[in-house]
Amino acid sequence: MSTRYRSHMIRFVWDQRVAGEIILAVILWLQGFPDQAMGTVQRTIQRARRSDHAISLCYTLARAACPVALWVGDLAAAECYVSMLLDHSAKLGMTVWQAEGRCFKGMLLIKRSRDHTGLQLLRTAIGEVRETGSILRDSAFLCALAEGLADAGQVVEALAAVDQALEQSESSEERWCIAELLRVKGELILLGNSPDAAAAAGDHFRQAVDWARRQGALSWELRAATSLARMWRDQGRSQEARELLAPVYDRFSEGFESADLKVAKAMLDCLV
Repeated sequence: MSTRYRSHMIRFVWDQRVAGEIILAVILWLQGFPDQAMGTVQRTIQRARRSDHAISLCYTLARAACPVALWVGDLAAAECYVSMLLDHSAKLGMTVWQAEGRCFKGMLLIKRSRDHTGLQLLRTAIGEVRETGSILRDSAFLCALAEGLADAGQVVEALAAVDQALEQSESSEERWCIAELLRVKGELILLGNSPDAAAAAGDHFRQAVDWARRQGALSWELRAATSLARMWRDQGRSQEARELLAPVYDRFSEGFESADLKVAKAMLDCLV
């Protein structure tokens, strides 16, 4: 590698082309291009490894590779990226990335199993991240914690976690995942089975759809539309559910093997 290229990385801490591609990967997923997002992640990791610049590699893994793989539902890739992040951040002695790596590992374990191992790890790791002073992904980690708590039957605690994430999102104006936070809160309200649960949940799902549309976040919109369509189906409103979900699904041109699109397709198949 040229001396000029290495001086560029030293000056800016990490490779700025890598940093740009990380942002691109996240945006691609949000806009509804999961295959392109994963392809960008893979190319960026290869670039960071070729440069033999461990900080750039850890930055790629923490800011794009781990979250994108989890969003897409490629758990094998997520496991690989999480292991790489934990390994390389340990060698660098980077406390923040170590803590974030454990958050991602907890999220991965939650997706793979219904036991409490992942939930406990995620809860502990969120505390470790906060001790470092980093709040960059706090809302997203709290959202994942809320889902894990709900899976464990701890709905009250799950609601407290997602409410905290929503409050932080509002106070910090970090609204990139607010549509997902609102959707998850809607799902948790439904689990509460209160007399007005359906109305309150529906309101949250519609807010989530609206936020996603305004932000151009097609992937969040698909999740929110799927949640609302599922609730309407259970209420016997299958035609309305199809009319909501089908146009969102039809806007995708790729990623049909990703987890969210598979769930949406299965939902559409039963809305006859």
